[in-house]
This record gives sequence, structure tokens and C-alpha cells, in this order.
Amino acid sequence: MWAFLKKLLAHWDEELLVLVMEDTYAGTPASFTVRPIRILALLGGSAVGLAMLLVALTLLTPLRELFPGVATEEMRQRVRLSSLRVAALEDSLAVQQQYIARLRQLILGEVTPPEDHRPAVQPPAGTGVMLPEPATGSEHWQEHQQPALPVLELTLPAMRRVQPTVFRSDPLLQLQFPVLPPVEGFLTRGFDARGGHYGIDLAVEEGTVVRAIGSGYVIFADWTQAGGYVIIVQHADGYVSVYKHNQRLLKQMGDRVRDREAIALSGNTGEITTGPHLHFELWRHGLAQDPLNYFVIQ
Repeated sequence: MWAFLKKLLAHWDEELLVLVMEDTYAGTPASFTVRPIRILALLGGSAVGLAMLLVALTLLTPLRELFPGVATEEMRQRVRLSSLRVAALEDSLAVQQQYIARLRQLILGEVTPPEDHRPAVQPPAGTGVMLPEPATGSEHWQEHQQPALPVLELTLPAMRRVQPTVFRSDPLLQLQFPVLPPVEGFLTRGFDARGGHYGIDLAVEEGTVVRAIGSGYVIFADWTQAGGYVIIVQHADGYVSVYKHNQRLLKQMGDRVRDREAIALSGNTGEITTGPHLHFELWRHGLAQDPLNYFVIQ
């Protein structure tokens, strides 16, 4: 083959007679008159045409996105927008992580008020006996002793004698106390800030409908190791209601809920549970409230 090509190239500008004959055929061979320069021109033109076709496909069709370094202004704009969105998502994720950390502190009772309003743990006068530390929960459990008022309200002497259930002058207050409990069940454990129990336990059958005590927005709805399926609703005037140990959640974070709307089905999920029940907590401005003071006693 190489010898034939060398022969053609040696006479590239002359007409050559090429005979084609099969090995097993003894008849008259087929003859062709060729000019090597025309063959080279045909091959070169085919290569140029193929290259132009590839360039056209690269510049005029969406296939250009497959080649690195070839980008249109539209693609550059999309890249810039994607970079801005990634940066915004990173900022939102950081803010959400901080919010979840603060929310976790609120649920676990780890909220620390200013020093000026932090009551100290003092033993009974004249007994010489130190008060024992709480078994569980925050070391600042006394801040949640009832009535637990927000820090601003603690600075108003006229307000100290008023239960938080009568703050009805605030136009943003949507909860109209007293309210119905989220479920109808038997009280098995009450509010005990010293023991780290910042809510009440209501024994009910699994699958009982859990209803929101008032309108608001769901700020947490997910699984937790201790509380199982937990849903938390933010209400007006700084109130937050917490519903733990659910079997199933009917709302997602960000959903708007209305007064007495079904938000979950009660259950027995999570590690800290001794049977089917609903653990309910009510917080206001970071301070745990005894829900029994806010419920209609039936």
C-alpha cells in the first residue's frame, strides 16, 4: 500500500493508468486513468468541509456547550446568576443554622437572660441547707417558675402582679386565652421547671388528632431523638407552642395553621417517653409557661 502511494505521489501531476485485477480472476483487468493531484484535492476538500461542519455545529447549535472554553454571553450570565444563588444559599443556610441553634436552646431550656434579671439560687433562711440542683434541664430553671414573664415585663412593677393571660391590649395578639387543650386526655405529669419538665403530658391513644391552640406558622416539623416527631408553631405576641412524641406530622415547616386546625397525630415516638401521650409546651419570649394556666379546664 505504501509503495503504491509513493508511486502516486512521485507522479502527482501526471495521468496514470491503474489496473485492478482480482487474485483469483484471470480475465481482463479493469483499468482506470487517474491523476494523483485530483485525488489529493478531493481528500483535502473533504477534510476542509468536515472541519467547517464541525465549526458550524460548535458555534450554531447547542453542542457548543459541550466544548470547554466556548461560551456565549447567555451562558456567562447564567454562570453569574448561579454563583449569586450559591452565595445566597450559603448565607441562608448559615442564618438557618443559627436559628435552629437558638430554637434548640429554647426547647431545651438553655435560654440565658441578662444578668440583672437572673435570680440567684438561695437556700431557705435560717436552715443552713442548700437547695438541690435540678435533676434535668437548664441550671436557670427558676426563670421559668410561674408566673414566667418576659424580661421587659419584669422591669415594670405594675405588671408583676398580672398574669400573662390578660395581655389583650396588644393588637397583634391572636391567641384568645383561655384556649382548649390540643388533645382531650388525662394529665399524667404537670409543669415542673425545677425537674426540667417545661410542659405537661396528656395521655391519649395513638393516632389522636393534635390541634393547634391558635393560628400561627410552623417553624419546626421534623424528627428529634428525644421527642420523636415534633412540631412547633410560632404565634403572635411571642408565643410558641411545642407538640412532641407524635406518630405523624400533618404540616411542614413554613405552613400557616389556623386555630384548632389538625397539625399531627399523637403517638409514642422518641427516646424520652413512657407510653402514648402528647408532651405540650408553651413558651413566651423565651420563657416556659405552665400550659394549665392557659387552658379551659373541662
